[in-house]
Amino acid sequence: MLLNTHLPIGYVVKHIRADVVRVLLISIFFHLLKLVLGAYLPLIPLQLPTILGSLISLLLAFKTSQSYDRWWEARKIWGGIVNDSRTLVLQVRTFLPDAYRQRVGPGAPLAVLAYRQMAWCYSLGQALRGQDAAAGLETYLSAAEGATLTSQVHKPLALLAGHADQLRDLYQHGALNAYQQVQLDATLARLTDAMGQAERIKTTVFPVSYRLLVYCFIYLFLGTLSLGLVKAIGLWEIPVLLTISSSFFLLERTARYLQDPFSNKPTDTPVTAIARTVESSLRQLLGEAVPPQQLPAESFYLL
Repeated sequence: MLLNTHLPIGYVVKHIRADVVRVLLISIFFHLLKLVLGAYLPLIPLQLPTILGSLISLLLAFKTSQSYDRWWEARKIWGGIVNDSRTLVLQVRTFLPDAYRQRVGPGAPLAVLAYRQMAWCYSLGQALRGQDAAAGLETYLSAAEGATLTSQVHKPLALLAGHADQLRDLYQHGALNAYQQVQLDATLARLTDAMGQAERIKTTVFPVSYRLLVYCFIYLFLGTLSLGLVKAIGLWEIPVLLTISSSFFLLERTARYLQDPFSNKPTDTPVTAIARTVESSLRQLLGEAVPPQQLPAESFYLL
């Protein structure tokens, strides 16, 4: 997620560099073509590129709006994950009898569940980004549970199943009553729903044909505008076309990155940073001291 800090100009230029070079070559080609065949080229009224520019603006506005909706939905889903993670541990801490709640150490029921929830947040974020969903989880899981997890296909789901098994055992041993079990099941159901909603966004691809259509219109617009400026501004046509096209390409590229909020880019939903927030909150509920994690001063985004 980009932060409200100075955005490096190199980061912006890097993403439209290839398009700008293509536009530069096209502009030079059209300019030379007009110098050689200017008398034979048709005069294009400026109303035509104006109409095309308006159409491109509408297409880009629609795409940017839809892409932001996907990004914002992903952010709301992870906001719900933060809330439900805290709720789950708070409920277990409240519901467990003193004999269970006062047990401390790696094998304590509350600590086991809290650390598994931390692992679930990291695992889900890594799975959504196409990374190894079990990487780095050995800190939060027992050796036996970690070994079992590596054999599972859907690792975040396996961690939630571990929650369910542990809560069932606590209920069967009388540490939870039926009402408390229902409340905890409802929290697990919300976490499962959030996982499915995030996976839906990840697996639902924004139509590629829409991007190709926008690009075709942009290049058609540049061609007609270049012909429309045959006798208007001369060599200044090249920087004019570069400036106009750069704004269009920047908008299109921004919309393209926003439409996939789990692609491990600076514009992503910051799932790793959110998982760290969950970890800090749960460690606090366990009574552990957690030092604040400072963002490096040179960073302009969160992952």
